[in-house]
Amino acid sequence: MIEVRMVTPNGLYKKTTAKIISAISEDGQRGILPSHMPLVMTLKISRLEMEEEKREVYAVAGGMLYFKDDKCTILSPAIENKTEIDLDRANDSKKRAMERLENKNGDLKRAELSLKRALNRIDVKTK
Repeated sequence: MIEVRMVTPNGLYKKTTAKIISAISEDGQRGILPSHMPLVMTLKISRLEMEEEKREVYAVAGGMLYFKDDKCTILSPAIENKTEIDLDRANDSKKRAMERLENKNGDLKRAELSLKRALNRIDVKTK
């Protein structure tokens, strides 16, 4: 089993164990099993799946994943379990980000990241 710690700027989000971790990096999707070689990877704004007591799906807002000696630490600006995602709030965030991008209001890079995070949360919640 893999010991997993998920950490956000607010502190420890979750501590658990997993049989497998499936994460998406800039290089593509990676599956991590016990005894995997040491690994450091940048996470995309994407879904993260783990086989804990049951299969759990999370929306991660990017970040880093560190794995060594069957211990995994995931550092991310935000992590939400599929069950925690408020679909109405995610759709409102998507709408606001799209309006800012269409009107070219404010910081467009921030609006683009906000849109990616909203789309990811919607995708994780609905699939």
